[in-house]
Parts: sequence; structure tokens; C-alpha cells
Amino acid sequence: MAEPRSLRRMRRQTRERGRKGLGGFWLGLAVVVFYPLQALLARTRVIGLERLPAEGPVLLVLNHVSHLDPIYDAVTVHRAGRLPRFLAKSTLWNIPLLRSVLRGVDQIPVYRGTVDAQKSLQEAHRALEEDKVILIYPDGTITKDPSGWPMTPKVGVARLALGHDVPVIPVARWGTREIYDHYNKKFRPLPRKEVTIKFGEPIDLSAYRGLQADSRSLRAVSDLAMQRVRELLGEIRAEQPPSEFHSSAPKRDLSGDDA
Repeated sequence: MAEPRSLRRMRRQTRERGRKGLGGFWLGLAVVVFYPLQALLARTRVIGLERLPAEGPVLLVLNHVSHLDPIYDAVTVHRAGRLPRFLAKSTLWNIPLLRSVLRGVDQIPVYRGTVDAQKSLQEAHRALEEDKVILIYPDGTITKDPSGWPMTPKVGVARLALGHDVPVIPVARWGTREIYDHYNKKFRPLPRKEVTIKFGEPIDLSAYRGLQADSRSLRAVSDLAMQRVRELLGEIRAEQPPSEFHSSAPKRDLSGDDA
């Protein structure tokens, strides 16, 4: 298996490049900033990166445990010769300099709780039609599970997976929360940590393709994708993953009027 750096060299003829002009400038700036940053904070161990195709559309499904995740995920995908496109919360576009970077590297804003909420999925569909790599965190936010396991996934991942006949690849990452734990407000850059990222085999969705994308099939595909991610995470952590997804929704009181 090729190391990430050598894999990008091997894909010299096929690797994606940023748009000319300001787009290419912002991509170059992101590379200059994020490569040293992720190396400074942790050693990165990548397993199975060759499973990310050198060309064509790809949907990567990942777990989410820290605000640092996109940095490590982006650098890893870029080292495979591909340009990562994230679905990121729209409020990031309110920050002037960051807005320019996000626009320059073709990231996709997510407008939660607004009339524009569907625009992000439409943009993601368009990106897959244009042979791009989309990274999605089906948790929708950093997991609230105290042990760091995935939460019940949103069905947007299934809409993307079933809307296109593209490789859907599960990816698990562990170690970023040891550096920055948002919910507990802990930033621990020292001693230097290790972040492990593992790419799985493409998910076989043949049983669902061609079926009506109703609520049942969307839930089944979303759960299947996140189960694969959870299994990879268990392998990284050398632990048995839980059989259920963590849910942050309040439990209903079935003993009273809600029954």
C-alpha cells in the first residue's frame, strides 16, 4: 500500500487542481496553512487511502468528533490527488477571510433551518455529477456521545448515495478529540497526538438502487452507511462498537399522556 505522499505523486497525471485565478490562490493558501497545522498537532496514520479512486465522483461518509476533523480529512484526501468538498455550516461564510477561502476551494454551505436548507444537497448533487469528491458527516454535528461513537445519521447521506451511481466509501477517524474536545472545552496540543484515518471498502447499495426513495429506504441506507463507519471506528479503537446509534433527542415519557 502506497503512503499518502507517494500516492499523490503516483497520481500526478490524474490529480485534481484548483481553478485558475483566485480559486487556485485560495487552494494554495489552504495547503500552506493546513498541511503544517495538522502535522504540528499530530502524527497522522492513514489506512486504505488507495481505496479513494483517482478520478470520478466519490461520496465519502465520515464520523465527526472534533472541529479539527475537516483539517485532517481535507489534507488526507488532497494527498490522494483529489480536491475535497465539504458540506459546511453556512455561518462560516460570515467570516470575511474564511468566506473567501471557502468559496475559492468550492465548499458547500449548509443552510440549516431556513428556506434554503435544500440548496446544500442540490449543490452536492451537482458536484457529484461533475465528478467531484464530496465529504459528508451524517451526524450533522460533532457527536454528543460521551464515548465518541456516531449518532443517528441524517438521511441526506442516503439521498446523495441513491441519487447517483457512485462509490460510497465509509471513513473513520480517531484522535482529533484528544487534541480539541469542544464540549468539554479542552485543547491539549501537547504531548503530540496520533490521528488515525481508515478508509473502508465501497458500500454495496445494489439492493436499494432502483427502489423508490421513501422514508424507509432512506433510513436503511443512512444507517447502513454509518454502521460501516462505526465498524471501522471500532477497528481503529480496538473496541467493540455499540449496537445502537447515540441519540441526543430527549426521551419521551411513555408513562403519561404521550403514550
